Order: sequence, then structure tokens, then C-alpha cells
Amino acid sequence: MITIKNAKVLYGEDMEVLKTNIIIEDQEIVELSENHVQGRIVDGQNCIASPTLINSHIHIGDSVARDVGDGEPIDKIVKPPKGIKHRILEETEPSEIVNAMRSSMEFMLQTGTTTFVDFREGGFKGIDLLETASEDIPIRKIVLGRHESFQNSIDLSEIKKTAEEILEHCNGIGLSGFGEIKDEIASIIVNVCNDNGKISAIHVAEYLALQEQSLNLNGNTEVQRALNAGFKLLIHMTAPIKDDMKLVGESGASVVSCPRSNGALSAGIPYLKDMMDNGINVLLGTDNVMFNSPNMFSEMEYALKVTRGYYKTYIAPLDIFKMATVSPAKALGLKLGSIKEGNIADIMLIKGLTGDPILSMINRTEKTNIKTLIKDGDIVFDR
Repeated sequence: MITIKNAKVLYGEDMEVLKTNIIIEDQEIVELSENHVQGRIVDGQNCIASPTLINSHIHIGDSVARDVGDGEPIDKIVKPPKGIKHRILEETEPSEIVNAMRSSMEFMLQTGTTTFVDFREGGFKGIDLLETASEDIPIRKIVLGRHESFQNSIDLSEIKKTAEEILEHCNGIGLSGFGEIKDEIASIIVNVCNDNGKISAIHVAEYLALQEQSLNLNGNTEVQRALNAGFKLLIHMTAPIKDDMKLVGESGASVVSCPRSNGALSAGIPYLKDMMDNGINVLLGTDNVMFNSPNMFSEMEYALKVTRGYYKTYIAPLDIFKMATVSPAKALGLKLGSIKEGNIADIMLIKGLTGDPILSMINRTEKTNIKTLIKDGDIVFDR
């Protein structure tokens, strides 16, 4: 058992600040008590006890291509199968890819992220590379695989079979987008994922040209096509048009926004306030390691300030913080994202630098400010 004491505890989904002890046993938070102490004591004096962070969208394989392609058009950099990143992945030795992914996972732990969702490229081989890279690293990975046949196969029964085989090795399927995937294939993949209790996700409306192409070719926006296929996890939606926002809100689908990536690629500023106003469950992800470090504190700070600047109005820091904690836990069906009894004990102790715990974390946290990191009830580091 572990007891965290003397910390300012961010309790529950609304992050109420309490002065209480956290009792951890068998991976779970079993009690919050002002007086009860049991097992190993972790002193949180002058610290904030916070849920750890969830990075809801990353292409971790791109860790081998950091800062490559800056200034090139977005489709030239990331569009499969011949984008700059895809050529680099093809030409790089597997051992280099593994080492680069390990470095990114270790960095995520050092910056408070204990869970990440990876769009895993490279089919079965790509999944195996990530398994190798993550050996002995105490981080929770949610792997969304894909297969190159999804882009060019005309045999729908073969698509179903391949999707089922992929799902034996990962947590779901993450698709590049409707520029590469036919609608009937997307629907098959969603149905296979649903039948197996797995996640289906797709990039949509990352920039306006994609939306215009979709309308011209299909008569529907990429967002409408994703909802028609049944996807419940949409990536980006930086360029919603027509009734996209309303439809997503009504559907119950979640959107993973990647503001720093959208900025780096000149794709735009995500409409975070409009998404929230439409009742959309919004998550944050750092996206390609080509463009960004996988630092969720940096993502939250950028998201908060660019959104306030764009809308010229106040955006609550707590709303942004929930996009890296409570909201992804809800979307992914995880007992994580908040400190409350019964949840898995993924907790960090961060030195409080100001009187406002949430702003202190978003605006000022560096990895050296994270004193203790706990994942699944086990101490990853305590310094």
C-alpha cells in the first residue's frame, strides 16, 4: 500500500482542491482520508496531487524524423504512402525506429504522461516494433493499427479478415483519412472494431482543401462521412464546415484536437470553444513527433492561450486540463483521468509554483517540477 499525504489533491472530475491523504492498494485509489495512513508514505508537501496526463493522438514512429520537412505542404509531408515521413520510415533501420520511440516514451513519462494513443503505421510489423520499443517502459499504450491493404483493396471480405487479424494484436484501428479510404471500407472497419469491442478512429477535416475535395467527390464533408460510417473518435476537425459541429455534438463522438501540430502545418486554429459549446467531448494530442515534442503540458498551454487569443474571450484552464485527463478517459473507457475512489492510481505530484493549481501546471510545469510519478499504483520515480 501507498499513502500520499500533505499534498493539495485535485479530487474528482471537477478537480476540487482538498487537503487529504490518498490511499493506494492493488493499482487502485481505495480511499481518501484526512487521517488514515497506511503502507509506504509519499510526502506531497508543497505539491499538487494530480491525475497524470493522457496523450490522445501521437504518431510515435515519426520520432525518427524530428523537424524534417518544415515548410513543405502538409500533403507532401504526411500523406500516405509517399509522404516525406513514410519514405523516412521505409528507409530507416528498425533498430533506429525502436530507439527513437523509446526516447519519446521515456520523455512522456518524465513530463507526466502515462497513457498515449498511437496511430500505428506499418501493419503487423509496425505493431511489433512498438511492442519491442515499449519493453520495460512503464507506460500505457493504446495501439491503433492499420494495414496498407485498407487503401487499395477491392476485396471487401479480405478487408474484414485483415481487420480482424490486426485487432488480435492491438486496441483498435486508426485510419489516415477519406483521401485514402473508401466509405464502404471505413464502414467495414468500424463494424469489425465494434464487434470486437475495439476502438475505431479516423483523421477528418484537418484542413479546408480536404473538406472541399470530399464535397466534390462524395457530396458530404469528411466529418459527415465519418459519422455515417459510425466512427466515435475523430482526429483534428480543424476545418469544420456546414453542420459538422452540430452533427458531431449530437452523435456523441469525441474529437481529438492537436493545436500545436495544426499550427506547425499552417492548418489553422482548432475551434475548441465552438466544440465545447456544441457539447463535444474534446481531447488533446501532440500528433506527429516530427513537429512537436510529445509534451502534454506544452499542448495544454498552447491550446489555452491560442484559443483565448482566437476567440478574444476567457477560456477556463480547467476546461483545457480536462482535455488531457477526464475527457480522454471517458472517450477511451478508462478508469483514469481523475483522483477518486475506484479509479486506477495514475497520479503525479507536481511542485506548486503559484496559488492556482491548474494554471500553475499548465503555464509553468517543467519535467524537473514533477516530484513523483505513479502509474497503476506503482512508483515510476520519486525524486
